[in-house]
Amino acid sequence: MVAGGGTAGHIEPALALADAVRRLRPDATVVALGTERGLERTLVPDRGYLLELIPPVPLPRKPTAELLRLPLRVRNSVRRTRAVLDRVGADVVVGFGGYVALPAYLAARGRVPIVVHEANKHAGLANKVGARFASRVAVAAPGTALPGAEVVGIPLRRSITTLDRTALRAEARKHFGLDPDAPTLLVFGGSQGARSINAAVSGAARELAEAGVGVLHAHGPKNTLVVREFSGRPGYVPVPYLERMDLAYAAADVVLCRSGAMTVAEVSAVGLPAVFVPLPHGNGEQALNAQPAVEAGAALLVEDSALTPRTVVEKVLPLVTNPQRVAAMSAAAVGLGHREADEVLARMVLEAVGDRGA
Repeated sequence: MVAGGGTAGHIEPALALADAVRRLRPDATVVALGTERGLERTLVPDRGYLLELIPPVPLPRKPTAELLRLPLRVRNSVRRTRAVLDRVGADVVVGFGGYVALPAYLAARGRVPIVVHEANKHAGLANKVGARFASRVAVAAPGTALPGAEVVGIPLRRSITTLDRTALRAEARKHFGLDPDAPTLLVFGGSQGARSINAAVSGAARELAEAGVGVLHAHGPKNTLVVREFSGRPGYVPVPYLERMDLAYAAADVVLCRSGAMTVAEVSAVGLPAVFVPLPHGNGEQALNAQPAVEAGAALLVEDSALTPRTVVEKVLPLVTNPQRVAAMSAAAVGLGHREADEVLARMVLEAVGDRGA
């Protein structure tokens, strides 16, 4: 059973692991644990895996009335999770953090082995709890403070780790209706979009068009984006959500995006130069995620508060229109990828099951 619901950053590594387990053990059954409110409601079934739903347990960041109700919610969710574990006959639970990980760890404790994967430098509360009684603890980067941590990287989909951007470029740009020859900027702000990114890039639409730059902009399903078309210029293509990230990466020369751990890993793996705009909330983990790519010369970092249409014109536009700089940053990015993390983690999981049998 994999537990990583809520956001794509939790779900995608879980599904990449599931795919790797099935490649190594075709007879294995993988079940995903999730909630009604998460993206797993669509992502998990679309990838062909069974989804079991439990009540979510959001962990308040500050003392509120919700904190007082937390023990009862945890108890109810753990009870429901134990029922699922018994029904599916799980041999191991693999958690990736998020709303469903904490009840999964507590339900599995003392019953089946637990494997924890932490993608961020600063571990979340759920994974801090799970790591205390896990059989194996895997992390994406050195320096993550979890007991017994083994550095494996972030599990990524094979459609990403095997992506040949050059070979797929023409098909990708045709798929999105982009100019086949114009330098192209990919823009997204996570699965739900980001208003600050949306406003900054769309506000620079005229300058981007006049410089001959095409734009593929995923603005988020809950947001709207109306951008004026400039006759005879490369298109500015707004879409709510990118179903085919492999094609989006192949279509792009540069990406401007948030720096969640999953995003940084994918962008690095495909060798795409990046302008990272860390989410300004949380404990600063998104800036830490971006740091290795910035230090390697594969990315630029712009603070969310500093991102304006003028910033796009002065910092992003000169990058997208400089083929030599794009090529150098792309080469620097490739060495930062996580191309084998899915199978490394899958072997750890299967070993945990084997140790249980022994």
